[in-house]
Amino acid sequence: MSTAADTVSLRLDWCSHAAAKHAVMRWHYSRKMPKSKLVKVGVWEDGRFVGAILYGLGANRHIARPFGLGDTEVCELVRVALAPGRFHPTSKCVAVSLKLLRRQCPGLKLVVSFADAGQGHVGTIYQAGGWLYLGESNQSYLRVLGRIEHPRTLYDRYGRGGQSVPWLREHVDPDATRVEMAAKLKYVWPLDRTLRRGLEAVALPYLKSAAKLG
Repeated sequence: MSTAADTVSLRLDWCSHAAAKHAVMRWHYSRKMPKSKLVKVGVWEDGRFVGAILYGLGANRHIARPFGLGDTEVCELVRVALAPGRFHPTSKCVAVSLKLLRRQCPGLKLVVSFADAGQGHVGTIYQAGGWLYLGESNQSYLRVLGRIEHPRTLYDRYGRGGQSVPWLREHVDPDATRVEMAAKLKYVWPLDRTLRRGLEAVALPYLKSAAKLG
């Protein structure tokens, strides 16, 4: 049985920073463009730009460490910013983008992504695409000058001291404090067969509701 998506062409290709930013600011709930170096994949339906999928280093500088891999062997899917009302499902767009990424970065072995449980997300698009779920990833943030910031952001801004509450209180904000954030759910897509077999052995069943956390 044919569907509307069967009559609408889907094309994914590299896109400009401006196009990616447009997609993030318009269609991603964070309205925030990542600052790390990015691989930017645009999505078009019948020639109409309908979003972007972005890969990068992510906020965690040690993202590769738990897997015993080098920094250049792991990246993070940092944004999926797609227009509502598209004909093609998000999981299909992500799957095609992974094929482009693999061709562009032959040394890459693993892609990591996080579903934000604080926003009620459980990673539906990753579950639909067959990603492996590795459980909750809890991380504290820091409240500095009235803003809640990721430790990586503060490291980039102030250096090593930016991740230390005592240093921040002495040099930046006497009221700086650590803030525990809602859990993020960790999903991975192995590009290496041996790595996939190892991670399949420790993968967890998918969650269906963020209410089951904790």
